[in-house]
Amino acid sequence: MTIEPQKNLPKKLICILGPTAVGKTAVAIEVAKHLNTEILSADSRQFYQELYIGTAKPSAEELAAVPHHFIGHISIHQSYSAGDFERDALKLLEELYKKHDVVVAVGGSGLYVKALLEGLDKMPEANEALRDELNALYKTHGIAALQKRLAAIVPASALPQDLQNPQRLMRAIEIAEGGGVVKDVYKVKRPFQTLEIIINSPRDILYKRINNRVDNMIQAGLLNEAKQMLAYKDLYALQTVGYTELFEAFEGHTSTEKAIELIKQHTRNYAKRQITWFKREQQAHWFEPEQLKEILACVESFTKQ
Repeated sequence: MTIEPQKNLPKKLICILGPTAVGKTAVAIEVAKHLNTEILSADSRQFYQELYIGTAKPSAEELAAVPHHFIGHISIHQSYSAGDFERDALKLLEELYKKHDVVVAVGGSGLYVKALLEGLDKMPEANEALRDELNALYKTHGIAALQKRLAAIVPASALPQDLQNPQRLMRAIEIAEGGGVVKDVYKVKRPFQTLEIIINSPRDILYKRINNRVDNMIQAGLLNEAKQMLAYKDLYALQTVGYTELFEAFEGHTSTEKAIELIKQHTRNYAKRQITWFKREQQAHWFEPEQLKEILACVESFTKQ
């Protein structure tokens, strides 16, 4: 896929990144409105059309304020990898750059953002039977079993940096057992310039936002949404915070109250891992969500280059 920028007018991609619940969506909408452009979502949880409350999708009002892409565009029954997203996002940008010089991307899924900006190694096709086996292994024996299985088939130097992410571990096992090579993504040159803006808050404020968001999700009907998904709990798309904890409660393994507390705890843990990931982005500009004036000034400086 090639995207040819106009001569002497390179296209630009502004990435609004950061941990869950920090306020990325609101910032991205303001930036997109300021630039009169569109938003490309790089939040892998929001891709699924059946999952709404538990994935904190933008509200109807937010979706109406600015055109959004990759919100609810696939089903939980579909297999959709970072490589699939890379392909589809580049194709979308090719179309968007015909009418916009700048596009906004927003998300907290580091691997998917990295796929878009830098590219991914070519990987074997997903093995659904193996994925089912690995999901069962994870459910029965936990993440340590996935770590042990991967460590047995690849050298220590090739292990993923995030050994606490079950989805990445399962994909790495699929690659290794499918004859591929597990290694870091490599940078490829993209025909657009990129500005990375990372939104973050002091930890106590972020954790309070996370706890409040979970409470709001419960009030909005997350329990009913999760109950509707119970029959599909073994699907890859449902192996995510906010649903797995409630499935355990529905099956009598814990109480609903404990499940809600675990959702908050696991979401806080996830946010911490996201921040660790984004701290590796040395060229990124960091702001708090309230610094909209400073963020827009940074955007203006970038777009005028």
